[in-house]
Amino acid sequence: MTGRAGVGTKGHWFRPHSALGAIVLGGALCGVLDISAAFVVYGGLFGVNPVLILQGIASGILGRRAFNGGYPVALLGLLLHFFIAFTATFVYVQLSRWVSLLVQHVYVSGPLYGVAVYFFMGYIAVPLSAHSKGGAFSFSGMIIGVVIHIFCVGLPIALIARRYLHT
Repeated sequence: MTGRAGVGTKGHWFRPHSALGAIVLGGALCGVLDISAAFVVYGGLFGVNPVLILQGIASGILGRRAFNGGYPVALLGLLLHFFIAFTATFVYVQLSRWVSLLVQHVYVSGPLYGVAVYFFMGYIAVPLSAHSKGGAFSFSGMIIGVVIHIFCVGLPIALIARRYLHT
């Protein structure tokens, strides 16, 4: 099966130099790594149930009632999480088409992008959402979030973008 739209050619599922390939694989990898990190850190270290984590994501559109919705709302949270991961990847891929340094220096641009995504989500997206407001600022919580976003969001997106877009 070679030659058809790049499927099966040279180990790529998508054509080399394919923005779609970068977005699909980068978004999926980012989504899996980020939610896995959330489950390990917040579930493993702090004892938060994964369903509660996913309901917390869904509370961005449902508000407090998300926490009474059970598994269907948790599934909605998972879908929203992946929508956000694919959107973050889409933005990076589009930016990298104009700013070639983003795919040439991924070990700098990727982590910086992860930090930018963390602060965008924390200080713009979440405050504008229906997510319940509250909780005091935690420096250690911020450091954990930034590190997760560096290694599970920014760097994977940049590496996948480089693989598919670098000329």
